[in-house]
Amino acid sequence: MKIFCVGRNYTEHAKELKNEVPAEPVIFLKPKSALLAPGAQFYYPEFTNELHYEAELVLYISKNGRYIPESQAHKYYDHITVGIDFTARDIQAELKKKGLPWEKAKAWDGSAVTGRLIRLTPDMLNAPLAFSLKINNVLVQQGSSSDMLFSFNRIIADISQYFTLNIGDLIYTGTPAGVGECVVGDVLAGYLGDEKLFEFEIN
Repeated sequence: MKIFCVGRNYTEHAKELKNEVPAEPVIFLKPKSALLAPGAQFYYPEFTNELHYEAELVLYISKNGRYIPESQAHKYYDHITVGIDFTARDIQAELKKKGLPWEKAKAWDGSAVTGRLIRLTPDMLNAPLAFSLKINNVLVQQGSSSDMLFSFNRIIADISQYFTLNIGDLIYTGTPAGVGECVVGDVLAGYLGDEKLFEFEIN
């Protein structure tokens, strides 16, 4: 199982982090150990003092494939959820300043949270998908698939040019503007539309 992540897929988020808006999908990976197991507690990492949340729509790959045309990409995923790509922002900033890879800031154990999977219907695929994140019952982030620079199908087509997609792989499709810091004791809840897909506390 592989975890693919798309960076800078929302214009306003790229701007808030003072990054260039990309001309093609920015892809990075997290290891399997980054996925927080269902029911497991989330612990604030000891190595960071600036833990940031990044809520995202997450696709579940349902069919193996490589070199997938964009026109056929919709056949390769059948479920969606909302997840969090946690980032140790202070570590990322230092690594970026030195021009170094920043997996330590993004791909540590437990840094990828996913909610309950929802089966995609034709109606859902043909309409914008709204999602949001609340912390302590306060709305902190919201977005829509209609605001993505690169669509689900474009992302899958692009990834498959370099990596084989396998059943069970996850694709975090990017975060909208509004990322920010979270602390011990915060309760995070992710929503697809009005439906809550996860809720957990930072320990």
